[in-house]
Amino acid sequence: MTSQAQDDSRGFFAPPRRVRARVLLLGAVATVALGGAAVDASFLSAPLHAQAALNQSIAPAGPASFADLVDRVKGAVVSVRVKTLETAVAGDEQEQMQQVPHFGQGDPLERFFRQFGEDGGRFRQKPQKGMALGSGFIISSDGYVVTNNHVVEHATDVELVLDAGKTVSAKVVGTDKKSDLALLKIKEPGTYPFVQFGDKTPRVGDWVVAVGNPFGLGGTVTAGIVSARGRDIGSGPYDDFLQIDAPVNRGNSGGPTFDANGQVVGINTAIFSPSGGSVGIGFAIPADVARPVIAALKDKGVVTRGYIGVQIQPVTQDIADSLGLKSTKGALVAEAKSGPAAEAGIKSGDVIVGVNGQAVDGPRELARKIASIGPGAEVKLSYLRSGSEKTAEVKLGQLPGEKEARADTPSDAGGSLSGLGVELAPASAVPGAGKVGVVVAEVDPDGIAAQKGLRAGDVILEAAGKPVAAPSDVSAALSEARKGGQKALLLRVKSGDNTHFVAIAIRAAS
Repeated sequence: MTSQAQDDSRGFFAPPRRVRARVLLLGAVATVALGGAAVDASFLSAPLHAQAALNQSIAPAGPASFADLVDRVKGAVVSVRVKTLETAVAGDEQEQMQQVPHFGQGDPLERFFRQFGEDGGRFRQKPQKGMALGSGFIISSDGYVVTNNHVVEHATDVELVLDAGKTVSAKVVGTDKKSDLALLKIKEPGTYPFVQFGDKTPRVGDWVVAVGNPFGLGGTVTAGIVSARGRDIGSGPYDDFLQIDAPVNRGNSGGPTFDANGQVVGINTAIFSPSGGSVGIGFAIPADVARPVIAALKDKGVVTRGYIGVQIQPVTQDIADSLGLKSTKGALVAEAKSGPAAEAGIKSGDVIVGVNGQAVDGPRELARKIASIGPGAEVKLSYLRSGSEKTAEVKLGQLPGEKEARADTPSDAGGSLSGLGVELAPASAVPGAGKVGVVVAEVDPDGIAAQKGLRAGDVILEAAGKPVAAPSDVSAALSEARKGGQKALLLRVKSGDNTHFVAIAIRAAS
């Protein structure tokens, strides 16, 4: 049975209750400030020439109209209509089957359930048909179209509605889930109006125009500015979104965001909303991120990304103190067991600070740089070890399957291990924990170890860069760090399949 038509809601999300309350609170504060009683009028006493200088430095408010811009670009924007077919996952099917009763041989109901139940009858979850709505834009005269992956995911049939109202069929050339991008091709031969990706990154405050298909209305134009850059919304390992305040809603996903010159600077992907509608916080994939992905999809139908085989995490201030670093720039290598980086000599505890001479601010930037270079290329990694900067020549591998160059962010919020708040045991004494390290056997939920993010079952592998095999090794490392005047003790901790560093501030340990 065909389900009720829905748009691409998977590209949109609402904030948790706490965040929603914070948004309302900010609105209340703004109302009070506009009341007048609490307004700071000290600027009125500033010298007149200072006020004049400020006024003279303000640029014009913006164009009188975007009509000319819209006339140039709207012919290349399309509405995307997708028929989908989604099959229940194996776990759901198994759950369904577990609910089917079992009868002994010869039971009158056995024949009924054999016909309609376990043998694939009406008790088995069937594929569900549906509709998805989105937007897209043509990037070549022969009809290549860019949209979001989540718009065409599970597609069985794709139709595009052109600006003039004509409906044409399209095929999916390739998709990339990690960047949420997809490339389509119009099946009907012809010459189509198209737009191009911009070659200049917009600045915060620049005007932008979004065109798309909100709520299936089609051909809708909104305007605003770039509110922020480099946003990480937790949708994938390579998040680097533009934040815009041009109103976009459900159905805008995959549509273009244009700059004042009519070039595409972003692909609308998500909104942050407590209500499900636009509240002025939208997110778009930057053109410089989309351009190489779309080129790879057109050339090969898939995107291959570079891979160095390490787990990385941010350098917090406590970690920087424990390693004697002057800044928190770079990506800390938490694990480098095997892979191109390990083969080149990179070890856990190293801080990667550059790729081919370009500085790396954090782990996500490192992941994006490595992924964009592609497998097979040789890169020069700059890294810090024991206070000295070193370099390594690394030949990139190919990112295997769905594994991601993920930036792990441990819940390290400060504190100390003095008094512990935990009970430790050698790993060899705990069944299933392996033979290396010290296991966190119990954690006081109100203790400082829990505040640092340590959980029962975690395995401490190293303390201050040295392997540990007994609880006394951890205590000894803490004592040595305190005597040496260090600000923090660095632990390397394994949680499940992931390894990360936790810095323990020694100043609170005495």
